[in-house]
Amino acid sequence: MNPVIPYSTTIHVRDTCLCLHTQRAARALARRFDAALKPAGLTNQQFSLMMALNRPEPPPMGPVARLLAMDRTTLTAALKPLAARGWVAIEPDTKDKRGKRLRLTAEGADALLGAVPIWKELHGMIEAGMESDPHLLRRGLIEVSV
Repeated sequence: MNPVIPYSTTIHVRDTCLCLHTQRAARALARRFDAALKPAGLTNQQFSLMMALNRPEPPPMGPVARLLAMDRTTLTAALKPLAARGWVAIEPDTKDKRGKRLRLTAEGADALLGAVPIWKELHGMIEAGMESDPHLLRRGLIEVSV
């Protein structure tokens, strides 16, 4: 006979599990940002990725993957549609022949520029509608993600 986990344990996990609540919130936020960014031709993941490339110097893949909490294979797959649209360039790293640098193209910067006001508006609305302190939430999320 299989051991039985009490239903009270299920309720406890449902009500207290940080992982569950983070996943639910991430999915809900992703849906809202995907819908808002759709007119700009971007998903929330693409927006975050392109924003991560918006730097004075094209970054190597490793730091971008770490920032976005992705492995390099997942990052490479996420870059493909952006590169196909001409929004991102994947170039050899002149300092490391084995590495690649990621550059936001002028077209990509234009697309990102059009998406930023959409992000700002929705982000502001979400924060304004929160009863809890969004700064405290961010700090807590950063604590568990390092």
